[in-house]
Amino acid sequence: MEIKYFRLIKTIAEEGNMANSSRRLFLTQSALSHQLRELEERLGFKVFYRKRNTWELTEEGIELHKLAIKVLDTIDKGFEKIDFIKNGTKGAIRIGTECYFFYQRLLAFIKKMDILYPEIEVDIILDASNHPLKKILENELDIAIVHDKPCEEALFSQELFEDEIFAFAHKEHFFNTKDFVDVQQFKEAHLLIHAYPLDSIFVYSQFLKPNNVEPEQITAIPMTEVALEMVNSNMGVICKPKWALEPFKGFEDIVAKRIGKYGLKRTHFLTIRKEDKHKKYINDFISNFEEEFCFSI
Repeated sequence: MEIKYFRLIKTIAEEGNMANSSRRLFLTQSALSHQLRELEERLGFKVFYRKRNTWELTEEGIELHKLAIKVLDTIDKGFEKIDFIKNGTKGAIRIGTECYFFYQRLLAFIKKMDILYPEIEVDIILDASNHPLKKILENELDIAIVHDKPCEEALFSQELFEDEIFAFAHKEHFFNTKDFVDVQQFKEAHLLIHAYPLDSIFVYSQFLKPNNVEPEQITAIPMTEVALEMVNSNMGVICKPKWALEPFKGFEDIVAKRIGKYGLKRTHFLTIRKEDKHKKYINDFISNFEEEFCFSI
């Protein structure tokens, strides 16, 4: 059934007569009568009763009118959404990060965004820690937070902030024997990580692996609180930025030690496709992201 017939039924039902309906639809009364007669012949039933100067819906017509309202409303909303997307004010954002600890902060941030920008739908892609730039190029992600500035021509990135990774150990652990943790000390350590692969762990890929150092033992503990309990019992060490442990309290026996003489620092870059730079909803998200993270970490 063509859309014009739904508009015809809805208009006649609302106006109640041919004269007003023809003016509203920019048709002659003859053309409007012809379309209605053609429709009723196709359907095999009357849609309207003609009563002097007013037209009333038949029982079948009432149901068809309800359907017309639903169909036309869906179409109008669809085109409204298309206009939003075309103008860059509405859209979906898939975000991933190389830093596993960002996820706990992202959840609170997304709740805030949902209130401020309900027209922006944000999804966290949890497996994006593996090759997030590749996922952006393949259109599986829209925004990635990475540690190295990308060199791909199709990508745009901007620096967010710098933080530092510390080794957290029990105060009686041998890591706590001098001002900083030497790379060779890791050879005798039980390193607790959040998940494999090891190359996704910053302390390993940027500090241990380049120095050909392998910890005595490595265990994946996905839950930070459980890992902290183990550290608090002097059963291992974890390496994280200090801000990642701010939500966790009650571990007074744990100390933070600088990694290496000059510290293990990293820079975070927000990366998007260049073709998305003009989209308003992307820029709104980035502005709020910078405000939330750059000044609070």
